[in-house]
Amino acid sequence: MNVKIKKIRSDAIIPQYHTEDSAGVDITAAIDEPIVIKPLERKLIPAGFAVEIPKGYEIQIRARSGMSLKHGITAANGVGTVDADFRGEICAILVNLSNEDFTIEPGMRVAQMVLSKYDKIEWDEIEDLGETKRGEGGYGSTGH
Repeated sequence: MNVKIKKIRSDAIIPQYHTEDSAGVDITAAIDEPIVIKPLERKLIPAGFAVEIPKGYEIQIRARSGMSLKHGITAANGVGTVDADFRGEICAILVNLSNEDFTIEPGMRVAQMVLSKYDKIEWDEIEDLGETKRGEGGYGSTGH
């Protein structure tokens, strides 16, 4: 699928897949100087580009698993959604869950971006839902 992308900064790096079966592309920090993220601090890291997402799709901004495991750097909002009508700069909201400062360097890969199709919900309000074995059993109700 072709998706239109516009560089906002001339040094922005167009996201690329790093393996044949990668679901996400890495986005890089489009910054002029290093940004330090202190423990439990959040920072908005710009990617230097904007995209035109097709209708019926979203872009999800996700943490890079290696950064999360090795350094405690993750996406502050879990998975961020970029809607198809947004035309601003793509950014990653990162949080440092470690006990040490972490430095984001210019051009560093900081997050993943995944294009995902979705369906719009049309609600049918009813009085009763169909029954299942689980029923209203909530968190932890299915065992360990």
